Amino acid sequence: MNFRTLATSSTSFLCTCASNNVAFINTCSSLRSSCLQNRLRFNCKHSRSTPTTQLYQTRDANSLPEKTTIETIAESLRSNAFKKVLVVSGAGVSVSAGIPDFRSPGSGLYDNLHKYDLPYPEAIFDVDFYNQNPQPFVTLAKEIWPGVNYRPTLTHCFFSLLDKKGILRRVYTQNIDGLEAVAGVTEEKLVECHGHFRSSACIKCRTPFDAEVCQSTMIEQGEAPKCNSCGGSVKPDIVFFGEVMPSRFSDLVHYDVASSDLVIVLGSSLMVAPVCNIPDWVKSNVPRLLMNRDLVGTFGKVNDVFMEGDCDDSVRELCRLVGWEDELDAIYASTQSQT
Repeated sequence: MNFRTLATSSTSFLCTCASNNVAFINTCSSLRSSCLQNRLRFNCKHSRSTPTTQLYQTRDANSLPEKTTIETIAESLRSNAFKKVLVVSGAGVSVSAGIPDFRSPGSGLYDNLHKYDLPYPEAIFDVDFYNQNPQPFVTLAKEIWPGVNYRPTLTHCFFSLLDKKGILRRVYTQNIDGLEAVAGVTEEKLVECHGHFRSSACIKCRTPFDAEVCQSTMIEQGEAPKCNSCGGSVKPDIVFFGEVMPSRFSDLVHYDVASSDLVIVLGSSLMVAPVCNIPDWVKSNVPRLLMNRDLVGTFGKVNDVFMEGDCDDSVRELCRLVGWEDELDAIYASTQSQT
């Protein structure tokens, strides 16, 4: 089965995007993940209810709290009880930056890619097609390069606040808009599951290429850079169809899910593996907080909390309860003034 067939089969969970082109790339990130998940070294068959190794030890149900609430989570944050907060984020965290989420009604990915005259919509993020004709992606990249036209949201700044307080275990993001890093989340605390624009390489020989030169060549000259070693086309290190996910995911996820003491999921439909499985891989006594427009995944257990609504509103309410609202606003203000 080819990548085009695999990608087409994924359309049942593709979210619609508004005209903002950055949403296209995040949507294709989700498609790409479903196409490539079988290549991961990590065994995606682990589950929260049936752990298969000592890594996922669980506690007897009788020892679980009677009911986890947003107030109990806030109190634990305020008292420094949580030391290793694991975050899973999806496209919804970037909505207020002007990047629509996947499932907003309206014009979708396929309609918006017609102007690129592609043989099929997924071709714009297909490594084989890019090798033959990089111009459609180069044209799109000029419009969506992270940090150029869009600034971090309040939610991205919340991630940075957790990092500054020393309690962030890791952020696993399915997006490639790069706004977590722009908000100040340190690289060591960030897993960009579908890659990023901060580095680049040749698609043929994989020789690293200067990222700033790649950016200027694409944005200012409107061309795909050429490799100095083999002459192949260079692109940013975002994961296209036909490429494997970064090894950083499988290198870190085992340890992170085993050591986390709070999981926060924000702005995600939790439909695309393997990232969608992270909340189910943590130990069963770990509180899980969902900030989302819809109740998704396996949330609804005794130690789960669902804050319905927009991510920024939920983040602000949590920070108000903890007493972090002023610090959150200060980080947000600093990110909006950056040039």
